[in-house]
Amino acid sequence: MSRGGGKGLSLKDKLDGNELDLSLCDLNEVPVRELAALPKATVLDLSCNNLVSLPSDFCSLMHLVKLDLSKNRLQQLPLDFGRLVNLQHLDLLNNRLVTLPVSFAQLKNLKWLDLKDNPLDPVLAKVAGDCLDEKQCKQAAVKVLQHMKAIQSEQDRQRQRKLQAEREMEKKREAEQRAKEAQERELRKREKAEEKERRRREYDAQKAAKQETEKKTKKETVQTRSIRAGIPFSATSFAVLFANLLLAWPVVFPDW
Repeated sequence: MSRGGGKGLSLKDKLDGNELDLSLCDLNEVPVRELAALPKATVLDLSCNNLVSLPSDFCSLMHLVKLDLSKNRLQQLPLDFGRLVNLQHLDLLNNRLVTLPVSFAQLKNLKWLDLKDNPLDPVLAKVAGDCLDEKQCKQAAVKVLQHMKAIQSEQDRQRQRKLQAEREMEKKREAEQRAKEAQERELRKREKAEEKERRRREYDAQKAAKQETEKKTKKETVQTRSIRAGIPFSATSFAVLFANLLLAWPVVFPDW
């Protein structure tokens, strides 16, 4: 890496046993790929550079045990920073950090932490303390981990409540949908029954009308055949004929 961007810097020349000193190298980015190729470098010093952020793949350097990022310009740590589970010593002195990622709670082996001279959130700053000596920095590690675990637990509970609320809402939507479908089925069933009943009434009416027509036609046919065959009228027919004759008598026989 070059001084500004990184290339040309030999990391092996900076390696002393398990310690890799990249401080005061005017770095503005971390040579993660080259660092990953040196897993025995468990102690890494990146202090006094121009680092504004750490790349997400920095969290793949899980072999790190001691990390010095002091006196840079870091505004935040990667969200997966908690993947550095072997980290025991972390120096973040004099950066621009306000908060820590929730995954910080996963640094279960962290024993030493310095967060001095950062514009920390007031609650986090109070938890971290001053870190003016070895004892206070050890206490800071313990207390900050406890604080971040509490935040993580609360977020987990909120997430569970949200998921539960979403599941209940989904169940409610499904129940409403089932009720709506049931109502629609009932409506279609009722409409079908009403349509069937209407058609049955029409059928019965048509059948009755047809029967009445057939009965009338049959009666007229019988009467016609009776007249042609000389069969005597019925009493009713005779009475009607006699009444008509009486009405016509003065006209036909005026002298009677």
